[in-house]
Amino acid sequence: MNAPASLTDELLSQLQGAPLQQIASQLGTNPSQAQSAVAAALPMLLGALGRNAAQPQGAADLLGALQRDHVGRAAGGGGLGDLLGSVLGGMGGGGGAGGAADGASILGHIFGGNQQRAEAGLGQATGLGANAGQLLQILAPIVMAFLAQRTQAGGMDAGGLGAVLGREHAQVRQQGGVGGDLLGSLLDQDGDGQVGLGDLIKIGGGLLGGRR
Repeated sequence: MNAPASLTDELLSQLQGAPLQQIASQLGTNPSQAQSAVAAALPMLLGALGRNAAQPQGAADLLGALQRDHVGRAAGGGGLGDLLGSVLGGMGGGGGAGGAADGASILGHIFGGNQQRAEAGLGQATGLGANAGQLLQILAPIVMAFLAQRTQAGGMDAGGLGAVLGREHAQVRQQGGVGGDLLGSLLDQDGDGQVGLGDLIKIGGGLLGGRR
């Protein structure tokens, strides 16, 4: 059985069709722009999680969060389409803010103090503008449920999860593209074009670690 090219590719393929149309409708854009934006956002999210999982305790903390908060969603049986429906339902204007609150909380864990930079960079690169933050809030719980399903199906421990996400992070950086460039700019906090020790110390203090 051949492994998929990447977690990003596998998840993007699962979002084709009706899920992407739902996302486009929520963002008020066309499916083509939604596809491009999701294709840029997923490697940024998964690559950042790979960086988090490389920190001391990072993979264990992430695995604990997946098992505590996301296994139920992953095992819901309706697939990502049903999960997306519940996320979008929670983001509607009818007063239910559960989807938005969940997504924002997860983004805080993933990006730490870089969340606004991530949203602004994605909005600029994809033409979504202010809607980029909404897209990341939609995708964050989907990414976590996807990872929860993968860890459960594969019987992964923290080391296995860290290794899988580490490979994804390396692949995103190597392949470049919009998502890889955005991830690189987030990791390069001092703007010198390379991720140095000072950047890693800042990142290690801000990502996943000091949060619930």
